[in-house]
Amino acid sequence: MNNKLIVSLIFSMFFFIGGLIAGEDKDNGAVTELLNLVETKKDFTDALGLIESDFEEAKSSEEVKTQIVALSKKHKVDSPEWSKDEEELDVVNGGSNDHTVDNSGSGLEKRSLWSIFFEGFLWGFVALLTPCVFPMIPMTVSFFTKQSQTKAKGISNALLYGFFIVLIYVALGLLITVASGSSLTVYDLATNVYMNIGFFAIFMIFAFSFLGAFEIRMPAKWVNASDSKADKGGIVGIFFMAFTLALVSFSCTGPIIGSSLVQAISSGNMMGPAAIMLGFSIALSLPFMLFAIFPGWMNSMPQSGGWLNSVKVVLGLLEIALAMKFFSMVDLAYHWDILTREVFVAIWVAVFGVMTLYLFGKIQFSHDSPVQKLSVTRFMFGFSALVFTIYLIPGMWGAPLSAIDGIAPPRTHSEDGFEFVHGPLPEPTDELFLEYRSEMHKVADGSILVFHDLDIGREYAQKANKPILVDFTGHSCANCRKTENTVWGNEEIKPLLKDQLVIVSLYCDDKELLPKSEWVYSDITKGKIKTIGNKWSAYQIETYGQISQPLYIIQDHDGKDLTSAIGYTPNIASYKKFLKGGIDNFYKRHADGLKVKID
Repeated sequence: MNNKLIVSLIFSMFFFIGGLIAGEDKDNGAVTELLNLVETKKDFTDALGLIESDFEEAKSSEEVKTQIVALSKKHKVDSPEWSKDEEELDVVNGGSNDHTVDNSGSGLEKRSLWSIFFEGFLWGFVALLTPCVFPMIPMTVSFFTKQSQTKAKGISNALLYGFFIVLIYVALGLLITVASGSSLTVYDLATNVYMNIGFFAIFMIFAFSFLGAFEIRMPAKWVNASDSKADKGGIVGIFFMAFTLALVSFSCTGPIIGSSLVQAISSGNMMGPAAIMLGFSIALSLPFMLFAIFPGWMNSMPQSGGWLNSVKVVLGLLEIALAMKFFSMVDLAYHWDILTREVFVAIWVAVFGVMTLYLFGKIQFSHDSPVQKLSVTRFMFGFSALVFTIYLIPGMWGAPLSAIDGIAPPRTHSEDGFEFVHGPLPEPTDELFLEYRSEMHKVADGSILVFHDLDIGREYAQKANKPILVDFTGHSCANCRKTENTVWGNEEIKPLLKDQLVIVSLYCDDKELLPKSEWVYSDITKGKIKTIGNKWSAYQIETYGQISQPLYIIQDHDGKDLTSAIGYTPNIASYKKFLKGGIDNFYKRHADGLKVKID
């Protein structure tokens, strides 16, 4: 096959899949170019119609909105409501109730494909450092460079080998993507008790495999059949060489692939498995291609040895730590209260403490060689593990531990809310508060109280004459915990939440059963609403067209929206503006209320 054709084929595939990941940015760019061509009023109205019909994703771009507003003023045309900012909409509508969802810059719980891709890329490089893959690099490159008639032929064969590695792993990711179906299915998988218990078991099995208890291997029959076809040569032979690498290295790469695919499925993004496998396979194939092009670089490669097994052991310990995340999600959703924050942090302290001792050569496993001297690299990894262990220890007594927000259980999910550390926090003593105190629950550091029932929250808000912050959240939602700890706990935000608003947190993945009299079939979710989580998830989808959390909306006590809905907003100024807008609109609508001035 022509060398240029092979290179073109490889890069075409990379750009095609990269285009899937960057599709939204391309839409924004196309709309921007379209608006730059507008010269007349008719051009502008035609462009608006095209955006409405074909470029829905671009409507959330701030750059596009700015262009639309400017052109509307220039041609004296009313700009569409989606292009107006929140304050402008509130002035026009006096607080809307059209359930518009503002996702601009929100970064909902659903992760971006780029972040998933780069996570896969990182895991691919980790896989290269395992004893099943690393020794294969010089052997494979030498085969291509020595067996080929010309240097150019050897390079083209190595590039084709790398291409087939990418093709095989991306095909696996695409199969899982197709099997997972819609975004709603992915969401259900990410919050399903059996899936999360299964993910916990998978991580623990992979951990024991990495620690040397046993090896996970593909059937020998498959490996031998693939290896025999690799001897045929040509393109078919190169493909089966790549396939044989995937099978032979499975005892090392299998746990990494399984763990990364679990993370991709739980990311909430339907294309996550394909994106993570693309990143993984590119990283895995790069050395084979680069060393074929620049064979002199192989002289600088470290020699294989006992350090490769040390990589597996460290990965095994990390698998144990990450497995706790999935068990914690189930524990929170079902209110088992087994894995409290103290127990979770204690396990992590133990894991990273053992990792520290192992890297310093104080502990050895069955497949390890004795550590005579510490290399600088091994010492720095051990030192980093020691620092992280020390950092975690105060978390046993209620320290925030922002580095693991969203992974560890919230601070209020402890044995006594850490009251033995700081004592009971002061609370209001008025009659209305005391009447409803039993319906309130602590979040963040325990000083913020929320309702979990929307009707009771509205009833309290009406008597207190306050607006309601409706918080669609989830026990498995990492960004929800980050918002509670870093945004709600901020000194500019906390007084607004405690004094000016009634917070109603609706857990969309809570597995507590509703009374049987309340079980109903939902056309929205295409299933029976049996749990509290089903109820609030259906309400969120039906009202706001979203399945991801967090999602925030400010309502009055009659259930009418006072703001547009926003997603994850870590910026303090933006979140404060959102809260102030809702509070101001509440007092405009309810003039009989006593407004408290907000700085």
